[in-house]
Amino acid sequence: MPQASEAELEVAHLITEAVNLDVEPSTIDPEQPLYREGLGLDSIDLLEISLVVSKKYGFQIRSGDPENIKTFSSLRALTQTIEARRTK
Repeated sequence: MPQASEAELEVAHLITEAVNLDVEPSTIDPEQPLYREGLGLDSIDLLEISLVVSKKYGFQIRSGDPENIKTFSSLRALTQTIEARRTK
């Protein structure tokens, strides 16, 4: 399993808290899919994560954005999006 960076671990904690996921954040593979297979999150979970990301990092992930497929493809991709777009 690839090693998660400090930023990825922070986002993993955010995900597990946002959707009450019963998984230790440090065990989430940063390259594993978040949606459906992989972590098994659904569209409602992704909406919850989007809201938490918006509050914590100061930018919105819009529901109709075609980049969302890439953004939520893995913990690593979500973390990279946050690092590129964060305002806080």
